[in-house]
Amino acid sequence: MNVLILGINYAPEMVGIGPYTAGMAQFLARAGHAVTVVCAKPYYPQWKVDPAFASGGRRVSEEHGVRVVRVPVYVPSQPNGTRRLAHHMSFAARAETAMIAETRRSKPDVVIGIAPSLISTIAARDAARRTGAKLWLHIQDFEVEAAFATGLLRDKGIFANAARKFEVWAVNADRVSTISPQMCLKLVEKGIPRDRVTEFRNWANIDEVVPLDTPSPFRAEWGIDRPHVAVYSGNIANKQGIEIVVEAARLLDHRKDLAFVVCGNGPNRAKLRESSVGLDNIHFHDLQPRERLSDLLGMASLHLLPQIAGAADLVLPSKLTNMLASGRPVVATALPGTGLAKEVEGCGLVTPPGDLPAFVQAIEALLDDPELRERTGKAARERALERWSRPAILSQFESQLRALTEPHAI
Repeated sequence: MNVLILGINYAPEMVGIGPYTAGMAQFLARAGHAVTVVCAKPYYPQWKVDPAFASGGRRVSEEHGVRVVRVPVYVPSQPNGTRRLAHHMSFAARAETAMIAETRRSKPDVVIGIAPSLISTIAARDAARRTGAKLWLHIQDFEVEAAFATGLLRDKGIFANAARKFEVWAVNADRVSTISPQMCLKLVEKGIPRDRVTEFRNWANIDEVVPLDTPSPFRAEWGIDRPHVAVYSGNIANKQGIEIVVEAARLLDHRKDLAFVVCGNGPNRAKLRESSVGLDNIHFHDLQPRERLSDLLGMASLHLLPQIAGAADLVLPSKLTNMLASGRPVVATALPGTGLAKEVEGCGLVTPPGDLPAFVQAIEALLDDPELRERTGKAARERALERWSRPAILSQFESQLRALTEPHAI
């Protein structure tokens, strides 16, 4: 197949959507397909264009068998609702021009649009319409509803109604995929026929992230000598509700057997660090390179996965997959019955979003019960092997992609 992919985020971004779009594209290229990706220059989660890509205009390169076309976009240093919208609109405009050029260069059999950015998928839709290609949309999160839930956009008025109508129109395609069963149901609720909806999970790097049997080298490098470490690793933004981690560190400051590590970047990091002033049990570090991910996650006695209540079932945090692969239990904040709660069930403990006493109690329950910690950690690794295998997920996706473009072959 000739596959044209449009997605704002791509490697070398280390967290979020970028690694999954890159992994998908590279898998398809290794399977013998011709793959082109149109994306933005890397900027996430720092919200600053990578200096290695900052100069010049459009860049085209060959990476792991994939033709990668990177376009310049507006990147706000402090992304609020209005600036994020301008950011996505700038990518949509640049993407439209780039997609026209790529379809003239080579006619695609299928166009894959990744949301976010939902507004940019107009360019993917146009490319499919012009060339007669099939259109596959992949929804990593429902960004319109998430923007309302996190307060980035006002959930009322003419603009809110227009945004909802646009989302319903934009997610319609020959095939629409998303990353959890609950999000698949939400697509059906938005009017997508069930036979067009499919689950396409984010995967765990189960061969790269493995349970550690020896102390992580990060302990010595970062001067952590306490027996237990509670780790949060990922983006630091408004969907995470990560403020509860600092609040928990403050309440557990009396426990000299526990250190907290927040490893990540994002627009809320400076504010978070400021709120932790005076605490000696919490450490902040930048995101670590992929080759050190196993050592980072293996340092944890337990992982922390906060999420605000309003984001439930609008997004399934991609960081969960590798947390589970590390063989360490997870303390997550989610309401019962949500996708996140069901994924963590048996692999850790789940508390209500924003409930600080329950969150702290869950952390202490795992710390003070070695058998529970070992049992749930082992279950986490088994869950990753069972549900989050990269080869199995991508092989199934490729088969479905072939069936979409070559229905006579099934």
